[in-house]
Amino acid sequence: MNLQGRRCLITGASGALGAAMARRLAREGAHLLLHANSRIETAQALAEEIRAAGGAAQALAFDVTDGPAAQAACEALLADGPVQVIINNAGIHDDAVFPGMRAEQWHRVIDVSLDGFFNVTRPLLLPMLRTRWGRVINISSVAAIMGNRGQVNYAAAKGALNSATKALSLEVAGRGVTVNAIAPGIIESPMTGAVFDAKAVAALVPAGRAGTPDEVAALAAFLAGPEAGYITGQVISINGGMV
Repeated sequence: MNLQGRRCLITGASGALGAAMARRLAREGAHLLLHANSRIETAQALAEEIRAAGGAAQALAFDVTDGPAAQAACEALLADGPVQVIINNAGIHDDAVFPGMRAEQWHRVIDVSLDGFFNVTRPLLLPMLRTRWGRVINISSVAAIMGNRGQVNYAAAKGALNSATKALSLEVAGRGVTVNAIAPGIIESPMTGAVFDAKAVAALVPAGRAGTPDEVAALAAFLAGPEAGYITGQVISINGGMV
């Protein structure tokens, strides 16, 4: 098991992608810290499922956009030791064409993805650095690379996250900590199924299908593991050839 005993925080673990990454990293031996905000019951059920299968997991709830709340939650986690894998997966969509976008739509989407990265990663980073081993994985999007109509806010948030990934990687590479981003394309979920039918997916994706959460989780598990120690500062696309 590549991550035996290492503590791993996944934000937004109540969604399909977060759950897939949690299950995969649990199989690699990680001790999962499963964050949720409004759907803590889902994260708790996932933690129970992982424990029933012989893994280690616990659920916790806080709003990643609330700096003091995130700080307190991270301090509570650190009382049990450093967190050596952080997967910043929390993110939301609130789509609108730009001329009709409300200020709260702009700020909320950016707050969750970008401020959430800051509020969670910063307090956990120094303890990670002291262990001289760590992984920060930021979940970005193909929208940050090629853009998407109606998602100026989302593309801006994820594009800034990509830049933060590259900058932070330079600061911590010498201490055995890697920082990378994963940029998924169209991934199977209840939300994407309502937006993209099979014909639309075939037109947009050269591979002719949507990706699966398990495929993204496999990439996250590799980046979190010891064999990825020389990969840092990268934004890795997983999108069936869209870009």
